Amino acid sequence: MRDNDRVTSATRQPEPPAAATRPRLIATDLDGTLLRDDKSVSPRTVAALAAAEQAGIEVFFVTGRPARWMDVVSAHVHGHGLAICGNGAAVVDLHGGPDAHRFVKVRELPRENALDAVRLLREAAPGTVYAVEQTYGFHQEPAYPKMHLEVPDDLLPAEELLAPDGRGTTEPVLKILAFHPELDPDGFLALARLAVGDRANVTRSSPSALLEISGPDVSKASTLALCCAERGISHDEVVAGGGGAGPPAGRPPPPATQGSPVSSTAGARPPCSPAPRSWTSTRPRRCGPTRQPPTAPPRPSPRRSC
Repeated sequence: MRDNDRVTSATRQPEPPAAATRPRLIATDLDGTLLRDDKSVSPRTVAALAAAEQAGIEVFFVTGRPARWMDVVSAHVHGHGLAICGNGAAVVDLHGGPDAHRFVKVRELPRENALDAVRLLREAAPGTVYAVEQTYGFHQEPAYPKMHLEVPDDLLPAEELLAPDGRGTTEPVLKILAFHPELDPDGFLALARLAVGDRANVTRSSPSALLEISGPDVSKASTLALCCAERGISHDEVVAGGGGAGPPAGRPPPPATQGSPVSSTAGARPPCSPAPRSWTSTRPRRCGPTRQPPTAPPRPSPRRSC
């Protein structure tokens, strides 16, 4: 067999693939990935979490849920892992179990940025109403719709809630929620990003015109990248399942995530519940769609003579 006038062996075998890097960190979304439809965690998944931590692999749950909801998550995962919550605004250690979690990192939205965002968006889209998320507190304007069962700590205009001498000044602001009852969700998002500019990071995960406004460059992906960098964990040493570890849909990653140590399998089939040995072996299973074997090309039809 000739290749560029050189004789090569027809029986030459391809070189074996390089061994996969052993993971040091697992990042997984919660809803639609780790949690089942009833929001519980299967015993097999709990065993996988325990096996990963016993092998020295850190487990991060990446979620848009607020920090004050982490007690429920902690009960589900039986005290395993850390949680990047509030769309990257906080990192919570869940090892203490319900009522005993602690904040490891907080990336707050400065109050002056929050006040600017409220003012500019209210001018650009009259009728916008707000809620304010803090590490433990939740406050909202009287006209803000009741979307959850929880009772807000205060019913006040956002300008009063965010004032330097306003309610909850002892707690950092994680993000503000902006809702418009009439605007198209995508149009509202585009309008808000144009109005707010680089004062904050504006995203949308709800099918309604509900926006989440976080600190500049704060996202789930950028916070995961920071956590990896602090631990000296490279891109190849991260296994990510679900869409939560990636940047928000429709928005490029902020500068802090360019080239960051984050790998994501967005679109992986939920729930992603690998067996314990798949997280502790030297060749970990990546969560993703099942590969189908290649199909043979159809045979050409025999030519008919005239």
